[in-house]
Amino acid sequence: MTSRTSRPGAAVLAALVVLLGALVAAGPARAQDGEPSLRSASSAILVEPATGDIVVEKRADTRRAIASTTKMMTALVTLERASLDDVLTTTDYRPAPVESQIGLQPGERLTVRDLLRGLLLASGNDAAVTLAVRIGGSRERFVRLMNQKAREIGLTNTRFANPIGLDDPDNYSTATDLAKLALVLRRNAFARETMNLEQATLRSGARRRVVQNRNLLVRRFGFVNGVKTGRTTQAGFVLVGSGSRDGVSVVSVVLGEPSEEARVRDSAALLRYGLRRYRVTRALRTGQPLGSATLEYRDDQRVELVAARSSSRVTRRDERLTTRVLGAPKVLDGPLPARSRVGTVEVRFRGRVVDRVPLVTATEVVEATATDRLKDFAGRPGTKILLGALVGCSLLLVLLRRRMGARTGRQTSGTEIA
Repeated sequence: MTSRTSRPGAAVLAALVVLLGALVAAGPARAQDGEPSLRSASSAILVEPATGDIVVEKRADTRRAIASTTKMMTALVTLERASLDDVLTTTDYRPAPVESQIGLQPGERLTVRDLLRGLLLASGNDAAVTLAVRIGGSRERFVRLMNQKAREIGLTNTRFANPIGLDDPDNYSTATDLAKLALVLRRNAFARETMNLEQATLRSGARRRVVQNRNLLVRRFGFVNGVKTGRTTQAGFVLVGSGSRDGVSVVSVVLGEPSEEARVRDSAALLRYGLRRYRVTRALRTGQPLGSATLEYRDDQRVELVAARSSSRVTRRDERLTTRVLGAPKVLDGPLPARSRVGTVEVRFRGRVVDRVPLVTATEVVEATATDRLKDFAGRPGTKILLGALVGCSLLLVLLRRRMGARTGRQTSGTEIA
């Protein structure tokens, strides 16, 4: 009896175990597809620059200490005011043991290119000070240049007090402003290339240094290509990240994280989430037929009208682009070479025009011959009516002449001659 009653219970228990296992397995999948929680970040943002969308934000406009992400502005000012091949002599800067550095000694000579690599990859404070003093004339003057540039690019909640990112009440920014700064810096090809390196070799005379990228995201994930890490007592762990895949790019910022693991986890989650939500949508392809036109004097012949080039744009996966053809002719006459512009195709996204593509002829349009013109004239309905009327009039005239002739003959035969 006991054995009989235990079998159904065991079956139920087994079913519950299977069900719980399925729920546990499904849970992470759903969480992975949803918006990142960002529980540990003090503030954060994720932006998609092609659309200008703020995809995710958490207290993104709250001013905070930003640690070495300050060096993005140090790099930007340097790139605008010095050549990569300029050679600078290092300054006598003595960093504290806890500061990040590349071990520069006073009097070494390095190119701006290598100093920037040491700045952006290894976050070298000694590289930052050398760039500031040699390019700005002093640290104070260079900081003024940094704040001037911040105003120029619209960083309304940002102020710099040093070129390094050391904690200072006057050295702060927001997640929103740091995302803007990262996007501006990434316009520079050298900066983009450098921030995507896992390591680089720096040369100072006969000496060589190998520096590693402190951004673990770049080293762990193939789709990540920047940007800058930072850490201080007040700022906590911070990270400005960027990632690209299949033509889509996104930029993330996390500030005030409690650990290296937390900033890497949240940044990776943000970047993945953004890249999943967007795609490159094609509105037109080169040579895509969009209509046709009749050839003048040749109603039985037509020429295709096609898009001169392709047109595509980054959109959310649930969005699409619309097109509208403007100025397309119904009739064309030659001579016109192939790909002659005859109209315009407007591409619209979110209710506004984002592209204008020429509408062109797919093939050459030759000029109508005299025979074509005659055939066309003869084949027109009006021409046929006119010809019919002329033929009718001609027949009527012939009949009238015959009748008049017959009357004249009868009158002549009945006349007497005296």
